[in-house]
Amino acid sequence: MKFTRRATLAFTSISLMLIGTTFATAQETLNIAAYPANPPWQFKDEAGDFKGFEVDVVTEVASRLDRNVDIKGYDFQALFVAAASGRADMVISSLTITDARLETQSFLQPYVEGAMAVGVRSGSAIEKLDDLAGKNVGSIATSAPEIWLKEREAELGYANYNSYTSVANMLADLRNGRVDAVVNDVVGLRYAFAQTEGLEVAHEIVTGEKFAIMMPKDSPLVEPANAILTEMKNDGTMSTIYEKWFGAKPAANSLTLQPLPVPTSSE
Repeated sequence: MKFTRRATLAFTSISLMLIGTTFATAQETLNIAAYPANPPWQFKDEAGDFKGFEVDVVTEVASRLDRNVDIKGYDFQALFVAAASGRADMVISSLTITDARLETQSFLQPYVEGAMAVGVRSGSAIEKLDDLAGKNVGSIATSAPEIWLKEREAELGYANYNSYTSVANMLADLRNGRVDAVVNDVVGLRYAFAQTEGLEVAHEIVTGEKFAIMMPKDSPLVEPANAILTEMKNDGTMSTIYEKWFGAKPAANSLTLQPLPVPTSSE
């Protein structure tokens, strides 16, 4: 009888341990790659934790997929390698959907229509694109603004182009006069300039860019995650996150509220 009781207790203990292990591992981790110096899209706070619009979006997506998130910082160029190699399940960094990127990566439906801007030192004579002629300009390496600038080198007539691996270095060169103007995401520039004296947006460039989460090509999570974004747009979650970070409600017909399928082209 004692043996039976002890055996039962032992079996019960083992069973509880196994159940505990199952619950502990049931929630898989979603590995997120992010460019960490890109506020308000994503950035690290004083404690070293990631914050920002896209951080809130991807965290909500992970929660609805019943997964934890592990966000790691990468240089901008390394984001694409992280997705292509499978080290990252998702990539966030105000990434523009392009046909070239869709050849090697997958994207979820867009949630913000982007625009670019020309950033200058306060008091600069640069007020429009024509004023970039003969000037030194810069942007982030491999970014959509860099591609835009290089495609228009002859048209704009700028003297030199500087490519940067970080926004901080780019803005430092702008402040110090090593470049006359920079081109980057307008939201990011306005946010940065609000924290920095002596810099301002001189000109906004409407491009029709569509910002979205990037994933490894044909990941099995693409369709489930895209369906969750549709839910978030329909139930008001996306609007709430947008207003939290951008200080205004999204327009009724904006990409932030419009449910869309998984993109197969940049159009």
